[in-house]
Amino acid sequence: MSIGFQPIAPLERDSEDGFGMIKNFKKNIRQNLKMLILTSPGERVMFPRFGVGMKNFLFESQSNEVFASIDSKIREQVSIYLPYIEVKRIKFNTDAKDNNKLFLTLTYSVPRISLNDVLTTEVL
Repeated sequence: MSIGFQPIAPLERDSEDGFGMIKNFKKNIRQNLKMLILTSPGERVMFPRFGVGMKNFLFESQSNEVFASIDSKIREQVSIYLPYIEVKRIKFNTDAKDNNKLFLTLTYSVPRISLNDVLTTEVL
């Protein structure tokens, strides 16, 4: 498993490294997973197929078919770009007042380091 340290997003100042760096596996893995989910295909240089592109689904009707499509895309992208992660469960929630918001809760594990975690993110 190759996981390097990466800057904290959004960037923060740090007296030791200049910019804040993620220096533990749990935070680094969560950040990598979040970036994969929120990045749109074509957005990342040299990796045109990288990313789920959650924002592309915002204006779709929020139905079980759309959620199944997102679920499938997340699992496909994780298996390609973050194969050390096992996706356990993906749950979608919507905002009754704002149809342009989608909440995602992703339960995952990394067996090689005995990590179990949950990523919750909001897509606007």
